[in-house]
This record gives sequence, structure tokens and C-alpha cells, in this order.
Amino acid sequence: MKVSGRKTGSALSHAPDNWYAVDWRRVERNVRGMQIRIAKATRESDWRRVKALQRMLTRTLSAKLYAVRRVTQNQGARTAGVDRELWDSPESRWEAIGRLKRRGYKPLPLRRVFIPKAHGKERPLGIPTMRDRAMQALYLLALEPVSESTSDANSYGFRLNRSTADAMSQIFVAMSQKGSARWVLEADIKGCFDHINHEWLENHVPMDKEILRKWLKAGLIYKGQLQATEAGTPQGGIISPTLANVTLNGLERELIAHLGAKFGIAKAKKLKVNVVRYADDFVITGDSQEVLEQEVRPWVEAFLAVRGLQLSEEKTRITHIDTGFDFLGWNFRRYSGTLLIKPSKKNAQAFYRKVAETISGNKTVKQASLIRLLNPMLRGWARYHSPVVAKEAYSRMESLIFRRLWRWSKRRHPSKSADWVRKKYFHSEGSRHWVFAVPVVREAGKGLLELYQISGTEIRRHRKVKGAFNPFDPEWEQYGEQLREARMEHSMRHRRQWVSLYMSQSGLCAHCGCALTKETGWHDHHLEYRMHGGSDALSNRVLLHPDCHRQVHAGKIAVTKPARD
Repeated sequence: MKVSGRKTGSALSHAPDNWYAVDWRRVERNVRGMQIRIAKATRESDWRRVKALQRMLTRTLSAKLYAVRRVTQNQGARTAGVDRELWDSPESRWEAIGRLKRRGYKPLPLRRVFIPKAHGKERPLGIPTMRDRAMQALYLLALEPVSESTSDANSYGFRLNRSTADAMSQIFVAMSQKGSARWVLEADIKGCFDHINHEWLENHVPMDKEILRKWLKAGLIYKGQLQATEAGTPQGGIISPTLANVTLNGLERELIAHLGAKFGIAKAKKLKVNVVRYADDFVITGDSQEVLEQEVRPWVEAFLAVRGLQLSEEKTRITHIDTGFDFLGWNFRRYSGTLLIKPSKKNAQAFYRKVAETISGNKTVKQASLIRLLNPMLRGWARYHSPVVAKEAYSRMESLIFRRLWRWSKRRHPSKSADWVRKKYFHSEGSRHWVFAVPVVREAGKGLLELYQISGTEIRRHRKVKGAFNPFDPEWEQYGEQLREARMEHSMRHRRQWVSLYMSQSGLCAHCGCALTKETGWHDHHLEYRMHGGSDALSNRVLLHPDCHRQVHAGKIAVTKPARD
């Protein structure tokens, strides 16, 4: 691919001539600088400038490099679209940059696949081609600063540094006090992603209308048949969650404004209406059942109808907090005046079914293999519920899993005694007995590979993100960095050595200096290779992006231990 000319030069001062020659820190700085300008113009409601800056960003080499890198290092990079094409080499990625052009662009249909949901049904996904994914990632770079700057304060789904735990914490803030709201509208949108009105999206999403229209009308292929897409934004596209967020933005802000205009600001506050949304799931609190039934629900239905959406009659209900309600896998209920948040029964049952199926589906594997299969599942579930009142649920889950593992162990040796089976598969570790574990040999010597102890998970109150946080506003820069580091450290604290490396590098890749995130992934690199006698000590290791790691090895580049600021 040729890289030359005025447009390219404006993006990078020294244009690279191959994938491994890219200065990723400069790329990230260029893209972020443009995004900050777009966000500033959005806050000032200078929409002509927003449009001009977006157009400029999507044409820069930096943005195209960033987009290609994103789609080739995320989890979906090994999943092809209808053209079966994968960008799995530096040469194919470099060539792909030249194909990210607006002129003559025509997206291919999506590849329809189905993935199982927790309750047994299937969720439809639409898988775009690599080129279409990269184009979506490119235009998302220009859309996201606008979306973030116009989002509701208490919208938490598919947004930078926001999570389900933030939504949970906001509900606690809104409902935990003695004088807090007592009633909740549990809302469920019927097939949100499948029914969003295309005309509404084209008229209201602040991005290139022609490109958006092409994506929406691309169609999908299922069982060899081309099907038209007349509504919705298929789940599976990189830009789809942001389009859904843009569609529902204003739900909180406009509802509060409507109530203020109708009842006056003082009386509207007494109604204690609060909206907490995560993607297309949301709850609305109120001081009475009447205000939710007569004022809030009709307004919400009208708000959604304009966008081609409607509430599900079966799943939408109004509940008193003393009865409790489920949201995002948790149960919120007031007991004797105290709000307690626990793992929901439905969530616990779905998780146990998944664990039970894993155990029963691996009857003949080695014990160590089963433990390695189960540990990420157990750790993930326990960590998800660690900010809430979960100790009782942890103990119950451990008991159920123990029974399954005992049956698994006895089935393998029907002629052996229970005591023999216990000694083979269960061990004592300190004060703990009946630990499902297997002896293994490690570099430090012999040890036990044991099943993750769910009940040993620390319960720690989640620190909620500030509602006004905008990752594209320079005033929030330091707060955003601290938030990202704290959350990465929290999510990975079971890997102490990883946390030490991450914190020593200030959360940045030791090669390119860009942020290490769950989305980018990371590799553990030895400064002096182990084949040359290098040790596993932390002083000989750094964290790199997977792409940077390949670049370092391919170019035999020397990496140094970064100094902490």
C-alpha cells in the first residue's frame, strides 16, 4: 500500500511503510486529540464543526491504523464474515488500511449466527466482514465523543469505564435511604436491537448518513439465503451498542425535564423519579405506584414509540421495594427498612446449570483439566457478585458444586470405597478440608492445583464512576486514568504478579506506551529470553500488547523496563 500525500502527512509526521513501523503512541495521540476537539464542539453545540471534524478524523491515516488494530486484536478477530477473510498477518493488516475508503464503499451482508442465552433461548448475532468491522470501528472513533458528551448521566452500558456495578451502585444511592423512592418500574424493551427505526437513526445519529444507511440496509445471510434488514441494528457489529445508546439517550434527561415542566421543579423532585439504564435494560424509581403508572410509563412508551420500540407487556412491571426486583443479575430488596443487594436466584440457577453441564460433559478428563475449565467460570461469577451481599449465595453455590464433583469422582471408580475416592481427589489445605485439588509440579516445587474457592472471594463495596465523567474532556483526564488503573487492578487482583507489573508500568504497554486494557489484551514478555537464561523474576518481565509483542520478536527489538512516574 502506498502511503503518501498531504492527508497522510497530517496524521503522522513520518509515515510508516509497514505494519511494524507504526508508532502507536503517536497514532493514539493523534486520534485522541481529534476526539477531544469533537467532544468540545459537541458540548458547545457547534454541530457544523462536529461534522467537519468527524469527516477529517475518518480520513486520517492514524484513525485507519487505530481501527484496523482494534478489529485485529479483539476477541472477534478470528471470526470471519461472509467473505471468510481474516486479517491475521502484518501484511494483510497493512494492505487493509488502503481499503478503508468512503468512495465506492459497499458493505457486504452480515453472517447470521446464534449463540445460546442463559434461559435456553438463542441470541441472534450478525457478523460483519473484517473490512466492514474496520469501517465501523473507524466511524465509531468519530461518533463516540459525541455519544459520550450527550449521554444521560446514569447510562452505564457499553460506555468507557462504566459497568453493571456502577448501575447497581446508582440504584443503591437512589433507594437505600429512609426517605428514598419505594416503587420501581422494571422496564424491558421488546427486541431493542431488532426493532430500532432506521429512519429515526438516519435522522438523529450524528455521523455520515450515507455510510450509516449502507450498514443498516446491508442485509444478512442465513442458511445461504439473503434476507433484507428493514429495521434494527444487528448485535455483533462494533458500532451497534453505541447506536443503541444514542437511540435511548435522553430517556433520563428528557423525562426529568418533562416532569419539571408539568409539576414544577420542586414538586418533581418530591416524586423521586430516577432513571438507571444499562444498554437497553433500565429501571425507573418513583415515590408512588400512581406516578409510575400514570405519568412515567405513558411518557416512556411515547418516547420509545418514536424510535420504533415498545415495552414488553409480560416483562415490564411496577414493584414495591419491599417485594424486591431483579436487575443485571442482582436482587434489590428492602428488609426491615434496609436495602440489601444479593445475587438473584435466576442468575445463581443459570450459573449452576452451566457449571453442572461442564462437569457432566467432561466425565473422563483429567482432574487438573477439569479444574482449569472450572476455575475461570467460578472466579468470574464470584467476582461479579463481590460488591454485593453474596456470602450466603457463595456458600450455597460451593455446596452444590461440591456434590456434583463428589458424584463425578465416585463415578470414575465405582468399585472403590468412598474413603479411597476422597483421598485421591480431595485434599486438606491449611484449615480447609475436602479441597478438590490435584498435586502438580511447579518451578517453585510441588504444590496443589485446587478448585477456586468461591467463599474466599473478598466482598468489597464498588466505587461508582461519577455521573458527569466524560473520557473525552481533558478536565477528566487524571480521573479517568486513576479510574482505569483502579478497575484493572481490582479485576486482576487474583494475579498479584500481573498487578505488580501493570502498576509498575502505569497501565501502559512497555513498547508503544499506549494503554493496556481488557479489550487490547496483553502478553507477558521476558526482557532476557528464558532460552538465553532469563529468569521469571518481575525485574525481567514487562507487559506488552499482543501486536507489540509480535513486533518486538519479529524485529528483535530491545525493550527496557519502564520507570514509574
